[in-house]
Amino acid sequence: MSLTVIGVRHHSPACARLVGSTIAALRPAFVLIEGPADMNARIGELLLGHELPVAVFTSYLDEQRRHGSWAPFCAYSPEWEALRAGRECGAELRFIDLPAWHEAFADRDNRYADAELRYAEAVDRLCTEFGVDNSDALWDHVVEMGPAEQVGQRLETYFDLIRGDSAAGTSDTAREAYMARWIRAALAAAGDRPVVAVVGGFHRPALLRLASPACSPATSPSAPSNSSPASPASPASPASPASPVGGAAGDPGVDSPGEPGWPEVPEPPAGATAGSYLVPYSFRRLDAFGGYQSGMPSPEYYQQLWESGAEQAARYLITAVAARLRRRGQPVSTADLIAARAGAEALARLRGHDCPSRVDVLDGLASALINEALDVPLPWAVRGTVTAGQHPAVVEMTAALSGDRVGRLHPDTPLPPLVHAATAELERYGLDRAGEHTTDLTDPHGRTVSRVLHRLRVLEIPGFRRDSGPATGIDPVLREQWTVQQHPHRLAALIEAGGYGPTLESAAATRIAQRIDDAGGDLGAIADALFDAALCGVTDLGSDVPDRLERGIAVAGDLSVLGRVLAVTLALWRHDRLLGTAGSAALGVVVAAAARRILWLAEGWHAPGAPADRERIAAVVAVRDAVLHAAGLGVDRTAAVEISGRIAADRAAPPDLRGAFYGLGRSLLDEDDPAGLFPDPSEAVRGAFTGGTAGDWLAGLFGVAREHVLAPGGILGLLDDLVGGLGADDFLIALPALRQAFEYFPPRERETIAEELLARRGLGGSGRDLLRMSVAPQTVAAGLALDEAVEERLARAGLITVGRTDD
Repeated sequence: MSLTVIGVRHHSPACARLVGSTIAALRPAFVLIEGPADMNARIGELLLGHELPVAVFTSYLDEQRRHGSWAPFCAYSPEWEALRAGRECGAELRFIDLPAWHEAFADRDNRYADAELRYAEAVDRLCTEFGVDNSDALWDHVVEMGPAEQVGQRLETYFDLIRGDSAAGTSDTAREAYMARWIRAALAAAGDRPVVAVVGGFHRPALLRLASPACSPATSPSAPSNSSPASPASPASPASPASPVGGAAGDPGVDSPGEPGWPEVPEPPAGATAGSYLVPYSFRRLDAFGGYQSGMPSPEYYQQLWESGAEQAARYLITAVAARLRRRGQPVSTADLIAARAGAEALARLRGHDCPSRVDVLDGLASALINEALDVPLPWAVRGTVTAGQHPAVVEMTAALSGDRVGRLHPDTPLPPLVHAATAELERYGLDRAGEHTTDLTDPHGRTVSRVLHRLRVLEIPGFRRDSGPATGIDPVLREQWTVQQHPHRLAALIEAGGYGPTLESAAATRIAQRIDDAGGDLGAIADALFDAALCGVTDLGSDVPDRLERGIAVAGDLSVLGRVLAVTLALWRHDRLLGTAGSAALGVVVAAAARRILWLAEGWHAPGAPADRERIAAVVAVRDAVLHAAGLGVDRTAAVEISGRIAADRAAPPDLRGAFYGLGRSLLDEDDPAGLFPDPSEAVRGAFTGGTAGDWLAGLFGVAREHVLAPGGILGLLDDLVGGLGADDFLIALPALRQAFEYFPPRERETIAEELLARRGLGGSGRDLLRMSVAPQTVAAGLALDEAVEERLARAGLITVGRTDD
């Protein structure tokens, strides 16, 4: 018997051709493929007749980790060609890699991300040697554009250089040990027939070593064993380099947990949920220019290369780019196309290609169509996503090469429960048709429809957009306007969201709980998540969510944001019957934790010259309301009073906070202050009118406890005397802050204050007249300052005596 290990680059047409031809020539007993071993019993699902591209999506969820990853397949994927060619020749097919939920893939969203990119030093050396810009151009030059008969040899040399003698990382080592066990098992079961293994080229050297008879279980790493045996399945199609290795049928390295001796497939840990489903995929998602961690950018170009060869693919590329640019209104003349083609062919000859490669054509197009200097490198000259600042023609070129193909699953493909549950909900409420939808939140039916739509929104299912509706739980908006559209990626998104739960409600609850966990100390994100929970009608976020919320708030450092979160959350907890959040345990945790955190932060806030800040004052107001209305949640009234006393007396604190906490302490104590924490209001106000910060201090006081001004025997008269005693300069300095302070009084109360001021001067009339001056207050203040300046000059000239009341 013999083993042929074909090392491939994922999504490479040249590798796919090599895989197909090798399997057809050898007609092996087993075709082993780098892919999730937990899908072996379901390989038949891959071969139902889908329209490519498709992907295996795997989700994993436990209390510490939520992970989702994809293993995409297109027509020119070597793994897909291995499935197709293996089925055609009657071979048994096996995926031999660890499941995608395994910790070995914890840092990877795509199974087929390039391993060799983690060993960039070798790639850089090869790029320098061949005079190319990056690994993509290097691959095209060495493999895709090279002689077909030399592909196998070139691939072996390339991957041997990439891997070299360097040790693989922990995750790669675990995966290679596991794949080697499958290979040894297949060799033992194949008798005298060949075995073909199709794996990432980076793994090939290690697997050749580990799969040899000399490598016994005592010397080869072991893989997780808490699982059940995998069962056989059927085929499909992929490709790469071939190296036969002999093996004895009685290889002692084969594990034999049962017939025919295949390694066990790991199962998720207790308490975790994991599942894999096929999803439609798209070339946009497969494109490295769009951020996919795959081996190849420009999938539509490589599709053409796979179907028609390099020469036709180059012609297609120029035609497709020209057509796309013309559709976008950009002028592309026949002369431009002739120049682009001539430039591409000249570059191909210069670079040693028999016909233009992808980069040759792109460079030729850029030279012919772009006349001005570029501020950023061309995207095919560097690896990664298309960066901002690219020329519009360059953006359209990369989009044309990406293509717009979207896969479609066969109707018999099994789908997760969430897809069926969501489809039934959409049909039940008439949301399966495109159009405008209005929901009335005061109506039970409208509220139910709103919750369905919000659950879809929270799960990021495309095609559902809310155009208007309440922004917080205390908004007076009671109607929502939605736009529903059919979207080609809806099914894929629902399948992927199926990892969160079997129903829309449970999936939305899991997603919101995850957002809370991910938010850390980002209070805005926590508040948004809690409001989404209210909109979704989710009342149970899990027993651990309150602890997560408390931890998130405990590290928050923005007093203003904390105040907003506390105010809205307290209102929802106290009053919200519409969305059903009144008395919510999760909201109660936020109220208590936010109130404690605000008190702690405020006591350490030292900025004696800081101007009044409305949001900072609003945070103290929110604490006041929490103490008064949510004492049962653990908001300590005594502690709030003691902290208020310390801040009110702290000259290093901002004046608005000193005034706000003076008002808070007085409000919570009423008239009883046995500890003497707070001076008499008159004394406190007199103390504030020193240092030019009176207006800021009053803004804090009025924001929290303006009743001290309006109450009988209050401080209005004292304020009148103190303000009247300010000199013109001091008054001008204090005026903006004083105006801000008195804005805390609503119009009716300001009118009452004005009437009392008139009465103190023995004047009649309505206080409303003082509130509607025909001249701006700044003008009046400037006039007073002018009067004082004139008096001062007259006095210096001896024309008047300052302080005389007679003429």
